[in-house]
Amino acid sequence: MKNSLFAPLLALLLLAAAPVRAQPAGPDDLLPIDVAYPLSVTRLSESRIEVRWRIADGYYLYKHRMGADAPNAGITLQPLQLPPGKAYRDEFFGDVETYRQEVAAVLALDNPQGLNHVEFTLKYQGCADIGICYPPQKKRVRVPLTDAAAAGASDPLGLKPAGADALPEDQAFQVELAARAPDTLMARLTPAEGYYLYRDKLAFTLPAAGALALGKPRLPEPVWYPDPEFGTVPVYFGQIEFDLPLQRRDTAAATLAVRADFQGCKENGLCYPPMQRQIEVTVPAGGQVADAGDDTAEAASIGLTGWLPALLLALLGGLILNLMPCVLPVLSFKAMALAKANTPGHARSHALWYTAGVMVSFAALGAGVLALRSAGEALGWGFQLQQPVVVGALALLMFAIGLMMSGLYNWGSGFAGMGQSLTEKSGPAGDFFTGVLAVVVASPCTAPFMGSALAFAFTAHWLLALSVFLALGLGLALPFLLIGFVPALATRLPKPGAWMDTLKHWLAYPMYLTAVWLAWVFGNQKGVNGLALLLIAAIALSAALWWFERQKLQPSAKAKAVALLLGLIAAAGFAFALRQETPRAGAVTAQGANYEAFSRKRLDELRAAGTPVFVDMTADWCITCKVNEKAVLHTDAFTQLLKDTGTVYLVGDWTNQDPEITAYLDQYRTPGVPLYVVYPKGPGPGRQLPQLLTFEIMREALTP
Repeated sequence: MKNSLFAPLLALLLLAAAPVRAQPAGPDDLLPIDVAYPLSVTRLSESRIEVRWRIADGYYLYKHRMGADAPNAGITLQPLQLPPGKAYRDEFFGDVETYRQEVAAVLALDNPQGLNHVEFTLKYQGCADIGICYPPQKKRVRVPLTDAAAAGASDPLGLKPAGADALPEDQAFQVELAARAPDTLMARLTPAEGYYLYRDKLAFTLPAAGALALGKPRLPEPVWYPDPEFGTVPVYFGQIEFDLPLQRRDTAAATLAVRADFQGCKENGLCYPPMQRQIEVTVPAGGQVADAGDDTAEAASIGLTGWLPALLLALLGGLILNLMPCVLPVLSFKAMALAKANTPGHARSHALWYTAGVMVSFAALGAGVLALRSAGEALGWGFQLQQPVVVGALALLMFAIGLMMSGLYNWGSGFAGMGQSLTEKSGPAGDFFTGVLAVVVASPCTAPFMGSALAFAFTAHWLLALSVFLALGLGLALPFLLIGFVPALATRLPKPGAWMDTLKHWLAYPMYLTAVWLAWVFGNQKGVNGLALLLIAAIALSAALWWFERQKLQPSAKAKAVALLLGLIAAAGFAFALRQETPRAGAVTAQGANYEAFSRKRLDELRAAGTPVFVDMTADWCITCKVNEKAVLHTDAFTQLLKDTGTVYLVGDWTNQDPEITAYLDQYRTPGVPLYVVYPKGPGPGRQLPQLLTFEIMREALTP
């Protein structure tokens, strides 16, 4: 018996060290997206633009994931003209074409007359040969359509100011700093109309060492611009606002002398030399004192002082995940199997192997998120649900599990006697893969307490961050560990009997309801046509599973062909569903809705006008968001409250990936949705509200 327990214990011990070896976040493992695929844009003529990607060795781009959209009214883009790619059999997309080394595409414009410039969004996606794929990318690009000033070529280093028509430096580029909170500064930079700032030339420092230090600025998404001096680079047109975190060594009020370094240009003109501004900011007393042992401002502000609370919150959040409707049936089904354990030793072995499966899965998910964020991706918790392929696959999986629990088929008894279902079979493999399945079905859910824990994880050192993900896994696995190691709990489980089949059938219905919810999310991502095709795939899948179960005892070539055909229909339906166009964000708003679509520009306009604003960051796959909307935000009483207080309600939809919304979430150190922020009338920082809302909370927050 000791030997039977040694293997799972060893697996758990090795798991604790595994992230050190498996962490792919270093620059040698995964390049930042803009280093893997450097982008350049060139105007060929008034109506034709060349877009070129240089692709790093060991990386490639998918042809079918490349495209362009134009948000400008009055301008139409032709489909991106791409050369033939190299045929490739992809494990996710099937037969595709890919590009390596370099690819150039041409973008044709319809009716560009009268425009000085065009703005559009480039879409592309690629992978590394090491087996990691980047999320789909969206880059805003701005290209001038008029000839650059002749002087632009006479100063190749861009070190002279523009000619007599150029504004003085202090008028061309305004810089403001203010204290948003005791541990956060707010920076606002405003280039004049027709001027821009280089993102990579921005820097903020404190020349004098003291009790406070600056962290890394949380910059918003830039626009990519074909600069005549530096090539296609990230820049900012128009006003930007972002946070500068502060590390505190004490909590006293202080006056800081912050130096701002930056460089900018006049569009179609020459560049200004690098500039500096010295700005005094008074920071109020308060905030959290950072650990003295951390060697960077960013690490110190999120150091070990918050680690133990984050672990506790993650443990509680993982424990509550067991009560989610999609997770509970799987765990209940496994608990019934655990009741059949012959000896206490067997029960402990089951519990340990299940825990290993849960923690390996959470470690893999956490490492993936952290690696992509460190590579420059604008991601948060729930990013996988922003991908329709993941949402659709989860919907079909939930439906298939429900069919199995309803008795339509017995997955494990087929496949030439490969054994029972991994989730039903006894032994290490069955227990381990039940843990994996529990994490898969829990991935759409966010439980209470998880938000604060994940906020810490997304800003902490990666070792501390992965420990938070492992604590989430431990919380999810804790009920099984208790049943396996506390005999008194195991004896309270009902004795096996015929009632178990009845309960199993009843537990199928939460799985069906979860599948319906995921299908609804998929429909919002891919439209009604995509939803219809997904339902066709589900029907074909159920027919294939039923036919397979019916013919498994005496399989024939004809029966196998029918099962294969039904499976192909299901796969084709899902594939065609994924090819449907994604509805444009903000294109559909219910008549009489009490909100506007969020944009940073609109928020800045309202703030400049002194209008009170309520910002709501939500997503269709966020259950907490939907509860708050039903109970508070989409009620007549709340609409009247908005009118009485003159508050504008801005809603950001994070159902699909949106870098602007992700940057806003990062500004408030929030890893995912929901996020609720109230801005007062006139100047003043935003106030973040709790994730669970009541009407009383909203009335108190919006009433002056």
